[in-house]
Amino acid sequence: MTIGMAQTMTGRATAEGDEIYYEIRGQGQPLLMIPGGVGDAGVYSFVADILADEFKVIAYDRRGQSRSTRRDPQNFEIGQQARDAVAVLKAAGENAAIVFGSSSGAVIGFEMARSHPQAMKALIAHEPPVVRILPDADKWLSIFAELYLTTLREGAQKGMRDFLAFLAIPPAAPDPELLGSPVFQEINQRQTASSSSEFGLRNELLPSSHYEPDFSAIRKNGVKVLVGVGRITLDTGSFFGRTVPILAERLGCETIVFPGHHGSYTVNPRSWAATLRDVLHRV
Repeated sequence: MTIGMAQTMTGRATAEGDEIYYEIRGQGQPLLMIPGGVGDAGVYSFVADILADEFKVIAYDRRGQSRSTRRDPQNFEIGQQARDAVAVLKAAGENAAIVFGSSSGAVIGFEMARSHPQAMKALIAHEPPVVRILPDADKWLSIFAELYLTTLREGAQKGMRDFLAFLAIPPAAPDPELLGSPVFQEINQRQTASSSSEFGLRNELLPSSHYEPDFSAIRKNGVKVLVGVGRITLDTGSFFGRTVPILAERLGCETIVFPGHHGSYTVNPRSWAATLRDVLHRV
């Protein structure tokens, strides 16, 4: 599939006081893709275009982000985020799907596996920042707390600069086919218009970073889980990659090594989607 050529259907799911924007590309086995901190379905648009030849790819803007509304919650809650994902699935005409989540999207995936296993054919959790399972958890929780306080004291612009520096994701040249694509600019415009960065740092940062998967419930529910990590993430020892082998051990599940880093699905989607396609054929 040529990037940008897949037909896209859009809709809105009503969920607990808000309207959740979603996009569908392709037909076939349903794949629900949950975005991380950016919260915008656009980060998966290139991968969705590629996979649309054999999968029904559903992506959405999370509650409070970009094209979804922000009437509720008063406080960000992971359980509500999981219920939103189920609402999107139903609005898209599906009762269950393979669920892919990256970063805090993987956190939401773990909560779905705990509380809504009937909606999941499998979970692929990519680089989840569940730092509470790390041996040096207190260090990372303190850093997140400081980032939150910086946002409150000095504003979202300073908080986001510090957050991106903390993540230390190496720069990557986009696939040449993506040069000139309006997708990156459109995501930035939506985020600016909806103050997504400030909303995320003030509301999502601490609940997501303090979340710990309920391993016994997930195993009891029988949800098949695979954990994913980028090759560069492994090589650099980033904290969101260090969680992966611990998760694999505790869940007794397979680890998938993707090309690239934390967000390579956005800038190098062809090689990244090829790895995901192989995984989807096996779950």
